Amino acid sequence: MHAGLAWDVVDPLIAVAVLAALLAATVGLGLALRWRQNRPRRVDPDEVVDPARLGAPALGEVATLLQFSTEFCARCPGVHRTLSDIAADREGVVHLDVDLTNRTDIAQHFRVLQTPTTLILDHRGTVRTRFGGTPRRDVVELELARVTEESTRV
Repeated sequence: MHAGLAWDVVDPLIAVAVLAALLAATVGLGLALRWRQNRPRRVDPDEVVDPARLGAPALGEVATLLQFSTEFCARCPGVHRTLSDIAADREGVVHLDVDLTNRTDIAQHFRVLQTPTTLILDHRGTVRTRFGGTPRRDVVELELARVTEESTRV
């Protein structure tokens, strides 16, 4: 007899069960990551964003919607339209879209692993919320309201 497991004696049902378990675990992990991806995440407010580094003249007086995109991002134009519309509807809110295609320094600095990535900055330029992927409009509006409300209380 061989030392170890011989594949010719493995029951086909066990093999199918193991493959089904691996598939279920993979699908479960994928769904969990996708669910988390479009949710707002609070960030540690240690850094103030310098608009000059992004090639922007200034940040918004109330808040800034900072979008990171690339030339080849299929979802970025839709996110751009949504964020521009939200900013246009609110006094003092600016939408900045930074193309990271040739700006790996910025991508590394902000730890952007996917595009679009959206940051909501308060009136001081502090990163308050981060979205990976395509955020829903109502969630961005809710987070923007929370950030601006907190900024007025401080």
